[in-house]
Amino acid sequence: MDTRPPLSTPEPLAHGLVTYSPGAGVAQITLCNPPANGYSHEMMLDLDQAILRARFDDGVAVIVLAGQGERFFCAGADIAMLGKITPSFKYAFCLHANETLLRLEHTPKLVIAALGGHCVGGGLEVALAADLRVARKGSGKCGLPEVKLGVLPGTGGTQRLARLLGSSRAIALMAQGDTFDYDEAEALGLVNRQIEAADEAEFMGAVLDWAQTFTPPEAASGAIGLIKRAVQSGADLPLESGLALERELQQRLFQTDDAAEGINAFQAKRPPKFTGQ
Repeated sequence: MDTRPPLSTPEPLAHGLVTYSPGAGVAQITLCNPPANGYSHEMMLDLDQAILRARFDDGVAVIVLAGQGERFFCAGADIAMLGKITPSFKYAFCLHANETLLRLEHTPKLVIAALGGHCVGGGLEVALAADLRVARKGSGKCGLPEVKLGVLPGTGGTQRLARLLGSSRAIALMAQGDTFDYDEAEALGLVNRQIEAADEAEFMGAVLDWAQTFTPPEAASGAIGLIKRAVQSGADLPLESGLALERELQQRLFQTDDAAEGINAFQAKRPPKFTGQ
């Protein structure tokens, strides 16, 4: 029996291309542009708004990013839109997309990308800005095939893929432009886990159940958020500077109720009950 509290009714944001649905420590952000959930400037504006809403909501510990429908998480930028806009607008569009995904990456809350269906091109670039990626087994393919359009992955793909997989493997995947199934993606380390599910509803239910294991009272969400900040901000720092950042974040955690609860529960040999405070 599913005991997970339901999320609130999805709320369409300003342009109707993203919905926002919070509840029980989780906010689900859904890309809504069928059939492929391709993104435009308007969708990025909606996504930006949703990320900020989740960031400022103290009741949200985990963000789940999904795509509407069975077939696609996201197929990347709307190619028809790219064919109509000027080179200068394309540059501004890419810049804003970069800023939006950096905002997602820098938000000190765990972000899980739920990949139900294909996740290719800019769709994978969006997913790479999440902390964890979970795929519905057998539902589609992923990859960065932009080279076949004569361009490069321009929404963070060249940078995030190399940081995740190493330069040589990332260059090979992008230069070949191949797409591959989620079994291979998991073997490469692009996907953290796969979930067997009969349909999208069952998949999303399983993802949300898993997401809630990272929320209070089961998990110390503040510690998880600062683990993310230590990794994201410290990865490109010299080791000594990264260690200094780690110490400062640890000191912040030492002053929290959750740190006291975790230590007390350990000493009392009982499960901790975290509050996120």
